[in-house]
Amino acid sequence: MSRIKKDDLLNVAVEAALASSNIIMEASSKPRVAGHKGVTDLVTDTDMKSEETIKAIIRSFYSEHSILAEETGKDSNISDYLWIIDPLDGTTNFVHGYPSYAVSIGLFYKKAPLIGVVLEMPNMKLYTAIKDQGAWCEGEKIESSNTNNIKRSLLVTGFGYEHSENWEKNMRLFKCLTDDTQGVRRLGAAAIDICHVAKGYADGFWEYDLKPWDTAAGILIAKEAGCVITDLSGDRFDINDNNILITNGHIHQDMVNSIKRYLN
Repeated sequence: MSRIKKDDLLNVAVEAALASSNIIMEASSKPRVAGHKGVTDLVTDTDMKSEETIKAIIRSFYSEHSILAEETGKDSNISDYLWIIDPLDGTTNFVHGYPSYAVSIGLFYKKAPLIGVVLEMPNMKLYTAIKDQGAWCEGEKIESSNTNNIKRSLLVTGFGYEHSENWEKNMRLFKCLTDDTQGVRRLGAAAIDICHVAKGYADGFWEYDLKPWDTAAGILIAKEAGCVITDLSGDRFDINDNNILITNGHIHQDMVNSIKRYLN
């Protein structure tokens, strides 16, 4: 591996997340004007300014690294390092003043997660992870829950903007898994959902049609906290897959079995 220190990479990611959060939090007290990427998929000037800030900070330290960002796509650099950025996860929440949105910055090295940073707002909870060094929230080590019975579990999920076949499948799973568990929550920010499973607030998370920037940081934080991550069939998850399942591990096979049963 390159001689770049993991701690230095993490520090840059944290610096970028904090700088972008300043932009977001300042904008949160002002009227929020949104445009549309789709019929209901919103984007704001704040998304763009946050992304510009994050990219500028990364570029100032690692100009040769590649960057994939939600609003501007992937650059043309060829590097073993790929920064994957969601400058404002939960834009719709932000626009409406609903308190659940985040900055998500993941760094992959040779196509594997190396660094993960998620800054949850507006309550300002910083989640971080370095590969093989554990997961942390506000400087304290975190671990997933010990819930070992799906009937005692609390789950989280999300719904995409396109009301497609996958949206219909997820509606079915939402109904059925609500019956099987102590409840299913829908906050509207996947990066936060994943971190809440990592911290043990919830026991499992699933969703369809996420993009790499939605999960790049969170999957490392979850893995380092002891979570199991697969697709909905229980197979190995890839950052480009269109569905994901993350649990504390204890209820994972039960979740896979339930999902297969309810979708067949």
